[in-house]
Amino acid sequence: MCIKPGAIHGIDPGVVLKSKFGLPFFNTSRWTFASLTADPEGVADNIVDYIARFSPNIRDVFDGFRMNDLIADLQKSERLYLIVKEFAAVDLHPQVVTGHDMGYIFEELIRKFAESNNAQAGDHFTPREVIALMVDLLFANADDELTKPGTVRTIYDPAAGTGGMLSTAYDHLIDMNPSARPVLYGQEINARSYAMCKSDMIIKGQDVDNVYLGDTLVDDGHSGRKFDFLLSNPPFGVEWKTQQKAVTDEHEQRGHAGRFGPGLPRVSDGSLLFLMHLISKMQPVRNGEGGSRLAIVLNGSPLFTGGAGSGESNIRQWIIENDYLDAIVALPTDMFYNTGISTYIWLLDNNKPADRKGKVQLINAAEMYGKMRKSLGSKRKELRAEDIRKIVELYANFDYEPGDTETPSISKVMEGQEFGYQTITVERPLQLSFHVHKESSELILALKALRCVKDLGQILVGHAADAA
Repeated sequence: MCIKPGAIHGIDPGVVLKSKFGLPFFNTSRWTFASLTADPEGVADNIVDYIARFSPNIRDVFDGFRMNDLIADLQKSERLYLIVKEFAAVDLHPQVVTGHDMGYIFEELIRKFAESNNAQAGDHFTPREVIALMVDLLFANADDELTKPGTVRTIYDPAAGTGGMLSTAYDHLIDMNPSARPVLYGQEINARSYAMCKSDMIIKGQDVDNVYLGDTLVDDGHSGRKFDFLLSNPPFGVEWKTQQKAVTDEHEQRGHAGRFGPGLPRVSDGSLLFLMHLISKMQPVRNGEGGSRLAIVLNGSPLFTGGAGSGESNIRQWIIENDYLDAIVALPTDMFYNTGISTYIWLLDNNKPADRKGKVQLINAAEMYGKMRKSLGSKRKELRAEDIRKIVELYANFDYEPGDTETPSISKVMEGQEFGYQTITVERPLQLSFHVHKESSELILALKALRCVKDLGQILVGHAADAA
Protein backbone atom coordinates (compact mmCIF):
# COMPACT_ATOMS: atom_id res chain seq x y z
CA MET A 1 0.00 0.00 0.00
CA CYS A 2 1.27 3.47 -0.91
CA ILE A 3 0.30 6.51 1.20
CA LYS A 4 1.03 10.03 -0.01
CA PRO A 5 3.21 12.08 2.34
CA GLY A 6 1.10 14.39 4.44
CA ALA A 7 -2.01 12.24 4.14
CA ILE A 8 -1.87 11.62 7.89
CA HIS A 9 -0.94 14.62 10.03
CA GLY A 10 0.44 14.80 13.51
CA ILE A 11 1.08 11.11 14.09
CA ASP A 12 3.30 8.38 12.72
CA PRO A 13 1.49 6.93 9.67
CA GLY A 14 3.06 3.55 10.38
CA VAL A 15 1.25 3.28 13.71
CA VAL A 16 -2.10 4.06 12.08
CA LEU A 17 -1.59 1.74 9.14
CA LYS A 18 -0.55 -1.18 11.32
CA SER A 19 -3.24 -0.77 13.97
CA LYS A 20 -6.19 0.20 11.78
CA PHE A 21 -5.56 -1.69 8.56
CA GLY A 22 -3.41 -4.57 9.81
CA LEU A 23 -0.83 -3.92 7.10
CA PRO A 24 2.46 -5.80 7.61
CA PHE A 25 4.36 -3.13 5.63
CA PHE A 26 3.70 0.02 3.60
CA ASN A 27 5.23 2.79 1.48
CA THR A 28 4.61 6.52 1.93
CA SER A 29 6.32 7.65 -1.28
CA ARG A 30 4.48 9.61 -3.95
CA TRP A 31 6.25 7.58 -6.63
CA THR A 32 4.97 4.58 -8.55
CA PHE A 33 6.81 2.69 -11.27
CA ALA A 34 4.63 4.43 -13.85
CA SER A 35 5.55 7.89 -12.54
CA LEU A 36 9.22 6.91 -12.24
CA THR A 37 9.37 6.31 -15.98
CA ALA A 38 8.00 9.81 -16.62
CA ASP A 39 11.26 11.35 -15.37
CA PRO A 40 14.19 9.60 -17.11
CA GLU A 41 16.74 12.15 -15.90
CA GLY A 42 15.81 11.87 -12.23
CA VAL A 43 15.05 8.15 -12.14
CA ALA A 44 18.02 7.28 -9.89
CA ASP A 45 17.22 9.85 -7.19
CA ASN A 46 13.50 9.13 -7.40
CA ILE A 47 13.81 5.38 -7.01
CA VAL A 48 16.15 5.85 -4.03
CA ASP A 49 13.46 8.07 -2.47
CA TYR A 50 10.82 5.45 -3.30
CA ILE A 51 12.79 2.73 -1.49
CA ALA A 52 13.59 4.96 1.50
CA ARG A 53 9.89 5.48 2.20
CA PHE A 54 9.11 1.82 2.80
CA SER A 55 8.36 0.85 6.39
CA PRO A 56 11.52 -0.03 8.41
CA ASN A 57 10.73 -3.77 8.47
CA ILE A 58 11.04 -3.79 4.66
CA ARG A 59 13.90 -1.38 4.12
CA ASP A 60 16.43 -3.88 5.46
CA VAL A 61 15.52 -6.17 2.54
CA PHE A 62 16.80 -3.48 0.16
CA ASP A 63 19.83 -2.98 2.40
CA GLY A 64 20.57 -6.71 2.15
CA PHE A 65 20.58 -6.47 -1.63
CA ARG A 66 22.72 -3.29 -1.43
CA MET A 67 20.15 -1.69 -3.66
CA ASN A 68 21.59 1.82 -3.54
CA ASP A 69 24.94 0.56 -4.83
CA LEU A 70 23.15 -1.42 -7.56
CA ILE A 71 21.12 1.64 -8.58
CA ALA A 72 24.31 3.70 -8.84
CA ASP A 73 26.03 1.04 -10.97
CA LEU A 74 23.03 0.68 -13.30
CA GLN A 75 22.74 4.45 -13.65
CA LYS A 76 26.43 4.70 -14.47
CA SER A 77 26.06 2.08 -17.21
CA GLU A 78 22.88 3.81 -18.48
CA ARG A 79 20.72 0.73 -17.87
CA LEU A 80 18.65 1.83 -14.88
CA TYR A 81 15.90 3.61 -16.80
CA LEU A 82 15.55 0.71 -19.25
CA ILE A 83 15.12 -1.79 -16.39
CA VAL A 84 12.61 0.40 -14.53
CA LYS A 85 10.67 0.84 -17.78
CA GLU A 86 10.51 -2.95 -18.26
CA PHE A 87 9.23 -3.50 -14.72
CA ALA A 88 6.66 -0.74 -15.14
CA ALA A 89 5.26 -2.58 -18.17
CA VAL A 90 4.60 -5.76 -16.15
CA ASP A 91 1.38 -5.89 -14.13
CA LEU A 92 2.21 -7.75 -10.91
CA HIS A 93 -0.85 -6.58 -8.99
CA PRO A 94 -2.14 -9.26 -6.57
CA GLN A 95 -5.40 -9.37 -8.52
CA VAL A 96 -3.41 -10.34 -11.62
CA VAL A 97 -0.62 -12.51 -10.15
CA THR A 98 -1.64 -14.32 -6.96
CA GLY A 99 0.71 -14.63 -4.02
CA HIS A 100 0.92 -18.37 -4.70
CA ASP A 101 2.00 -17.81 -8.32
CA MET A 102 4.39 -15.06 -7.27
CA GLY A 103 5.98 -17.55 -4.90
CA TYR A 104 6.66 -19.93 -7.79
CA ILE A 105 8.18 -17.08 -9.82
CA PHE A 106 10.41 -16.16 -6.90
CA GLU A 107 11.53 -19.77 -6.32
CA GLU A 108 12.42 -20.13 -10.00
CA LEU A 109 14.53 -16.98 -9.84
CA ILE A 110 16.29 -18.28 -6.72
CA ARG A 111 16.97 -21.61 -8.42
CA LYS A 112 18.46 -19.94 -11.48
CA PHE A 113 20.53 -17.67 -9.26
CA ALA A 114 21.86 -20.68 -7.35
CA GLU A 115 22.70 -22.64 -10.48
CA SER A 116 24.53 -19.70 -12.04
CA ASN A 117 26.63 -19.43 -8.87
CA ASN A 118 27.09 -23.15 -8.25
CA ALA A 119 30.60 -22.74 -6.88
CA GLN A 120 29.09 -21.27 -3.72
CA ALA A 121 25.52 -22.46 -4.15
CA GLY A 122 25.65 -24.95 -1.32
CA ASP A 123 26.17 -22.05 1.08
CA HIS A 124 22.61 -20.87 0.55
CA PHE A 125 20.75 -23.35 -1.62
CA THR A 126 19.73 -26.91 -0.78
CA PRO A 127 18.55 -29.02 -3.75
CA ARG A 128 14.79 -28.96 -3.99
CA GLU A 129 14.42 -32.74 -3.97
CA VAL A 130 16.40 -33.01 -0.72
CA ILE A 131 14.12 -30.42 0.88
CA ALA A 132 11.08 -32.28 -0.46
CA LEU A 133 12.32 -35.52 1.16
CA MET A 134 12.97 -33.78 4.48
CA VAL A 135 9.50 -32.22 4.52
CA ASP A 136 7.81 -35.50 3.53
CA LEU A 137 9.62 -37.30 6.35
CA LEU A 138 8.81 -34.48 8.76
CA PHE A 139 5.09 -34.68 8.01
CA ALA A 140 4.94 -38.49 7.64
CA ASN A 141 2.31 -40.21 9.78
CA ALA A 142 0.83 -36.83 10.74
CA ASP A 143 -2.14 -36.73 8.32
CA ASP A 144 -4.77 -36.76 11.07
CA GLU A 145 -3.08 -33.91 12.88
CA LEU A 146 -2.28 -31.72 9.88
CA THR A 147 -5.48 -32.11 7.86
CA LYS A 148 -7.81 -30.73 10.51
CA PRO A 149 -9.65 -27.59 9.29
CA GLY A 150 -7.81 -24.39 10.20
CA THR A 151 -4.86 -26.15 11.83
CA VAL A 152 -2.05 -23.75 12.76
CA ARG A 153 1.56 -24.99 12.84
CA THR A 154 4.80 -23.12 13.38
CA ILE A 155 7.81 -24.01 11.22
CA TYR A 156 11.36 -22.85 11.99
CA ASP A 157 14.77 -22.84 10.28
CA PRO A 158 17.73 -21.32 12.21
CA ALA A 159 19.97 -21.28 9.10
CA ALA A 160 17.28 -20.27 6.64
CA GLY A 161 19.44 -19.17 3.71
CA THR A 162 17.12 -17.98 0.96
CA GLY A 163 14.15 -19.66 2.67
CA GLY A 164 13.87 -22.74 0.45
CA MET A 165 13.12 -25.14 3.30
CA LEU A 166 10.51 -22.87 4.86
CA SER A 167 8.91 -22.28 1.47
CA THR A 168 8.74 -26.00 0.62
CA ALA A 169 7.30 -26.87 4.04
CA TYR A 170 4.71 -24.12 3.62
CA ASP A 171 3.65 -25.34 0.15
CA HIS A 172 3.54 -28.97 1.28
CA LEU A 173 1.28 -28.23 4.23
CA ILE A 174 -1.03 -26.08 2.09
CA ASP A 175 -1.25 -28.91 -0.47
CA MET A 176 -2.19 -31.33 2.33
CA ASN A 177 -4.71 -28.94 3.84
CA PRO A 178 -5.68 -25.72 1.98
CA SER A 179 -7.26 -24.38 5.18
CA ALA A 180 -4.07 -24.85 7.21
CA ARG A 181 -2.15 -21.85 8.51
CA PRO A 182 1.60 -22.46 8.47
CA VAL A 183 3.46 -19.74 10.38
CA LEU A 184 7.09 -19.44 9.29
CA TYR A 185 10.07 -18.38 11.40
CA GLY A 186 13.69 -18.14 10.38
CA GLN A 187 17.11 -16.67 11.05
CA GLU A 188 19.99 -16.06 8.66
CA ILE A 189 23.45 -14.57 9.07
CA ASN A 190 24.12 -13.61 5.42
CA ALA A 191 22.47 -10.27 4.61
CA ARG A 192 21.79 -11.08 0.95
CA SER A 193 20.31 -14.50 1.69
CA TYR A 194 18.29 -12.93 4.50
CA ALA A 195 16.88 -10.41 2.04
CA MET A 196 15.83 -13.21 -0.33
CA CYS A 197 14.22 -15.20 2.50
CA LYS A 198 12.33 -12.19 3.77
CA SER A 199 11.17 -11.35 0.24
CA ASP A 200 9.73 -14.85 -0.12
CA MET A 201 7.91 -14.55 3.21
CA ILE A 202 6.45 -11.19 2.12
CA ILE A 203 5.13 -12.82 -1.05
CA LYS A 204 3.52 -15.60 0.97
CA GLY A 205 1.82 -13.11 3.26
CA GLN A 206 3.86 -14.16 6.29
CA ASP A 207 4.74 -11.85 9.15
CA VAL A 208 7.90 -10.14 7.89
CA ASP A 209 9.14 -9.71 11.45
CA ASN A 210 9.41 -13.50 11.88
CA VAL A 211 12.72 -13.72 10.03
CA TYR A 212 15.76 -12.38 11.87
CA LEU A 213 19.16 -11.23 10.64
CA GLY A 214 21.96 -12.43 12.89
CA ASP A 215 24.24 -15.26 14.03
CA THR A 216 22.04 -17.99 15.52
CA LEU A 217 24.80 -19.41 17.74
CA VAL A 218 25.57 -16.04 19.34
CA ASP A 219 22.32 -14.08 19.00
CA ASP A 220 19.16 -16.20 19.16
CA GLY A 221 16.60 -14.07 17.33
CA HIS A 222 13.69 -16.16 18.67
CA SER A 223 14.79 -16.58 22.27
CA GLY A 224 12.19 -18.29 24.45
CA ARG A 225 10.03 -19.38 21.52
CA LYS A 226 9.21 -23.04 20.71
CA PHE A 227 8.10 -24.49 17.36
CA ASP A 228 6.06 -27.44 16.05
CA PHE A 229 8.28 -28.40 13.12
CA LEU A 230 11.97 -27.59 12.73
CA LEU A 231 14.21 -28.21 9.74
CA SER A 232 17.60 -26.98 8.63
CA ASN A 233 20.69 -27.51 6.52
CA PRO A 234 23.27 -25.72 8.69
CA PRO A 235 26.83 -25.12 7.49
CA PHE A 236 28.82 -28.30 8.11
CA GLY A 237 32.56 -28.65 8.27
CA VAL A 238 32.77 -24.95 9.21
CA GLU A 239 34.68 -23.92 12.33
CA TRP A 240 32.99 -21.84 15.04
CA LYS A 241 36.08 -20.12 16.41
CA THR A 242 34.55 -16.64 16.12
CA GLN A 243 31.56 -17.77 18.22
CA GLN A 244 33.64 -19.84 20.64
CA LYS A 245 33.65 -17.44 23.60
CA ALA A 246 29.88 -16.80 23.55
CA VAL A 247 29.04 -20.49 23.05
CA THR A 248 31.48 -21.67 25.73
CA ASP A 249 30.18 -19.07 28.20
CA GLU A 250 26.60 -20.26 27.63
CA HIS A 251 27.67 -23.89 28.04
CA GLU A 252 29.58 -23.25 31.29
CA GLN A 253 27.27 -20.70 32.89
CA ARG A 254 23.83 -22.01 31.93
CA GLY A 255 24.44 -25.73 31.45
CA HIS A 256 21.28 -27.59 30.46
CA ALA A 257 19.23 -24.46 31.12
CA GLY A 258 20.87 -23.09 27.98
CA ARG A 259 21.20 -24.55 24.52
CA PHE A 260 24.59 -26.25 24.75
CA GLY A 261 24.46 -28.08 28.08
CA PRO A 262 25.23 -31.63 26.83
CA GLY A 263 28.69 -30.70 25.54
CA LEU A 264 30.68 -28.87 22.89
CA PRO A 265 32.03 -30.37 19.66
CA ARG A 266 35.50 -29.61 18.38
CA VAL A 267 35.93 -26.10 16.98
CA SER A 268 36.46 -27.38 13.42
CA ASP A 269 32.77 -28.26 12.92
CA GLY A 270 29.83 -26.49 14.55
CA SER A 271 26.94 -28.45 13.02
CA LEU A 272 26.16 -30.22 16.32
CA LEU A 273 25.72 -26.78 17.92
CA PHE A 274 22.88 -26.11 15.47
CA LEU A 275 21.37 -29.49 16.30
CA MET A 276 21.39 -28.73 20.04
CA HIS A 277 19.92 -25.28 19.31
CA LEU A 278 17.08 -26.91 17.36
CA ILE A 279 16.38 -29.40 20.15
CA SER A 280 16.13 -26.49 22.59
CA LYS A 281 13.37 -25.07 20.36
CA MET A 282 11.15 -28.17 20.46
CA GLN A 283 7.75 -27.92 22.11
CA PRO A 284 7.64 -29.59 25.54
CA VAL A 285 5.56 -32.74 26.03
CA ARG A 286 2.87 -32.50 28.71
CA ASN A 287 0.73 -35.50 29.67
CA GLY A 288 1.72 -37.25 26.46
CA GLU A 289 0.58 -34.32 24.31
CA GLY A 290 2.58 -31.79 22.30
CA GLY A 291 6.17 -32.20 21.25
CA SER A 292 7.91 -31.41 17.98
CA ARG A 293 9.56 -33.07 15.01
CA LEU A 294 12.92 -32.05 13.60
CA ALA A 295 14.80 -32.78 10.36
CA ILE A 296 18.39 -31.68 9.77
CA VAL A 297 21.03 -32.36 7.09
CA LEU A 298 24.46 -33.26 8.47
CA ASN A 299 27.70 -34.68 7.10
CA GLY A 300 29.40 -37.71 8.59
CA SER A 301 31.34 -35.83 11.27
CA PRO A 302 28.53 -35.60 13.89
CA LEU A 303 27.85 -39.29 13.33
CA PHE A 304 31.36 -40.69 13.60
CA THR A 305 33.76 -38.10 15.05
CA GLY A 306 34.83 -38.26 18.70
CA GLY A 307 35.48 -41.22 20.95
CA ALA A 308 33.78 -41.96 24.24
CA GLY A 309 34.00 -38.98 26.59
CA SER A 310 34.49 -36.45 23.80
CA GLY A 311 32.10 -33.53 23.27
CA GLU A 312 30.58 -35.16 20.20
CA SER A 313 30.08 -38.47 22.00
CA ASN A 314 28.46 -36.77 25.00
CA ILE A 315 26.04 -34.94 22.72
CA ARG A 316 25.10 -38.17 20.90
CA GLN A 317 24.69 -39.97 24.23
CA TRP A 318 22.37 -37.22 25.50
CA ILE A 319 20.26 -37.37 22.33
CA ILE A 320 19.87 -41.16 22.45
CA GLU A 321 19.31 -41.42 26.21
CA ASN A 322 16.52 -38.84 25.95
CA ASP A 323 15.04 -40.88 23.07
CA TYR A 324 15.06 -37.93 20.68
CA LEU A 325 16.67 -39.71 17.71
CA ASP A 326 14.01 -41.24 15.47
CA ALA A 327 15.78 -42.08 12.21
CA ILE A 328 18.90 -41.44 10.13
CA VAL A 329 18.74 -41.53 6.33
CA ALA A 330 21.99 -41.93 4.38
CA LEU A 331 21.79 -39.90 1.16
CA PRO A 332 23.72 -40.54 -2.06
CA THR A 333 27.02 -38.72 -2.54
CA ASP A 334 27.27 -35.85 -5.06
CA MET A 335 23.88 -34.45 -4.07
CA PHE A 336 24.93 -30.91 -3.21
CA TYR A 337 26.29 -28.14 -5.39
CA ASN A 338 29.55 -27.46 -3.57
CA THR A 339 30.48 -30.84 -2.08
CA GLY A 340 30.41 -34.49 -3.08
CA ILE A 341 30.73 -35.91 0.46
CA SER A 342 28.29 -38.27 2.14
CA THR A 343 25.37 -36.54 3.84
CA TYR A 344 22.65 -37.71 6.21
CA ILE A 345 19.19 -36.59 7.27
CA TRP A 346 18.62 -36.92 11.00
CA LEU A 347 15.01 -37.07 12.19
CA LEU A 348 14.30 -36.28 15.82
CA ASP A 349 11.03 -36.48 17.75
CA ASN A 350 10.54 -35.75 21.45
CA ASN A 351 7.12 -37.42 21.49
CA LYS A 352 7.50 -40.62 19.49
CA PRO A 353 4.57 -42.97 18.79
CA ALA A 354 4.48 -45.95 21.13
CA ASP A 355 5.92 -48.40 18.57
CA ARG A 356 8.94 -46.17 17.91
CA LYS A 357 9.85 -45.35 21.51
CA GLY A 358 13.36 -46.41 22.45
CA LYS A 359 14.19 -47.32 18.86
CA VAL A 360 16.17 -45.77 15.99
CA GLN A 361 15.60 -46.52 12.31
CA LEU A 362 18.51 -46.51 9.86
CA ILE A 363 17.66 -46.13 6.16
CA ASN A 364 20.32 -46.65 3.52
CA ALA A 365 19.30 -44.52 0.52
CA ALA A 366 22.85 -44.16 -0.79
CA GLU A 367 21.99 -46.03 -4.00
CA MET A 368 18.61 -44.39 -4.60
CA TYR A 369 19.23 -41.73 -7.22
CA GLY A 370 19.17 -40.79 -10.85
CA LYS A 371 22.18 -39.37 -12.68
CA MET A 372 21.83 -35.81 -13.93
CA ARG A 373 22.31 -35.19 -17.62
CA LYS A 374 24.45 -32.16 -16.79
CA SER A 375 26.39 -31.67 -13.58
CA LEU A 376 25.92 -28.48 -11.57
CA GLY A 377 29.13 -27.92 -9.66
CA SER A 378 29.60 -31.03 -7.50
CA LYS A 379 25.98 -32.10 -7.94
CA ARG A 380 25.86 -35.10 -10.28
CA LYS A 381 22.95 -37.05 -8.78
CA GLU A 382 19.36 -36.26 -7.85
CA LEU A 383 16.57 -37.95 -5.94
CA ARG A 384 13.75 -38.98 -8.26
CA ALA A 385 10.10 -38.89 -7.23
CA GLU A 386 10.09 -42.68 -6.89
CA ASP A 387 13.20 -42.53 -4.67
CA ILE A 388 11.53 -40.04 -2.31
CA ARG A 389 8.37 -42.14 -2.24
CA LYS A 390 10.36 -45.31 -1.45
CA ILE A 391 12.32 -43.67 1.39
CA VAL A 392 9.16 -42.23 2.97
CA GLU A 393 7.46 -45.66 2.70
CA LEU A 394 10.43 -47.31 4.40
CA TYR A 395 10.21 -44.78 7.20
CA ALA A 396 6.43 -45.01 7.56
CA ASN A 397 6.45 -48.82 7.56
CA PHE A 398 9.13 -48.80 10.29
CA ASP A 399 10.40 -52.25 9.47
CA TYR A 400 13.55 -54.15 8.63
CA GLU A 401 14.06 -54.48 4.90
CA PRO A 402 17.03 -56.61 3.80
CA GLY A 403 19.23 -55.79 0.87
CA ASP A 404 20.66 -58.32 -1.56
CA THR A 405 24.04 -59.80 -2.43
CA GLU A 406 25.10 -56.53 -4.04
CA THR A 407 23.84 -53.98 -1.48
CA PRO A 408 23.53 -53.97 2.32
CA SER A 409 20.22 -53.81 4.18
CA ILE A 410 18.05 -50.85 3.15
CA SER A 411 16.28 -50.36 6.48
CA LYS A 412 17.11 -51.45 10.00
CA VAL A 413 15.33 -50.80 13.29
CA MET A 414 17.60 -50.90 16.31
CA GLU A 415 17.28 -50.36 20.04
CA GLY A 416 18.71 -47.01 21.08
CA GLN A 417 20.97 -48.66 23.64
CA GLU A 418 22.72 -50.56 20.84
CA PHE A 419 24.38 -47.30 19.80
CA GLY A 420 26.14 -46.89 23.14
CA TYR A 421 29.75 -47.93 23.74
CA GLN A 422 32.63 -47.32 26.12
CA THR A 423 36.34 -46.96 25.56
CA ILE A 424 38.23 -49.14 28.06
CA THR A 425 41.98 -48.97 28.62
CA VAL A 426 43.41 -52.45 29.36
CA GLU A 427 46.82 -52.51 31.03
CA ARG A 428 48.83 -55.73 31.33
CA PRO A 429 52.50 -56.67 31.90
CA LEU A 430 54.73 -56.59 28.86
CA GLN A 431 55.41 -60.15 27.75
CA LEU A 432 58.32 -60.89 25.42
CA SER A 433 59.42 -64.20 23.98
CA PHE A 434 63.22 -64.83 24.32
CA HIS A 435 65.07 -67.87 23.01
CA VAL A 436 68.85 -68.46 23.56
CA HIS A 437 70.83 -69.97 20.74
CA LYS A 438 74.42 -69.71 19.49
CA GLU A 439 73.94 -66.71 17.20
CA SER A 440 72.01 -64.66 19.77
CA SER A 441 74.46 -65.46 22.62
CA GLU A 442 77.44 -64.42 20.45
CA LEU A 443 75.64 -61.18 19.55
CA ILE A 444 74.89 -60.41 23.22
CA LEU A 445 78.51 -61.02 24.27
CA ALA A 446 79.74 -58.79 21.46
CA LEU A 447 77.37 -56.00 22.47
CA LYS A 448 78.39 -56.40 26.11
CA ALA A 449 82.08 -56.09 25.18
CA LEU A 450 81.29 -53.02 23.08
CA ARG A 451 79.42 -51.45 25.99
CA CYS A 452 82.39 -52.11 28.31
CA VAL A 453 84.79 -50.41 25.87
CA LYS A 454 82.40 -47.45 25.61
CA ASP A 455 82.10 -47.16 29.40
CA LEU A 456 85.90 -47.39 29.77
CA GLY A 457 86.39 -44.61 27.23
CA GLN A 458 83.97 -42.35 29.14
CA ILE A 459 85.87 -43.04 32.42
CA LEU A 460 89.26 -42.18 30.82
CA VAL A 461 87.86 -38.99 29.36
CA GLY A 462 86.53 -38.06 32.80
CA HIS A 463 89.92 -38.62 34.47
CA ALA A 464 91.66 -36.58 31.81
CA ALA A 465 89.27 -33.71 32.42
CA ASP A 466 89.91 -33.87 36.21
CA ALA A 467 93.69 -33.83 35.71
CA ALA A 468 93.46 -30.76 33.52
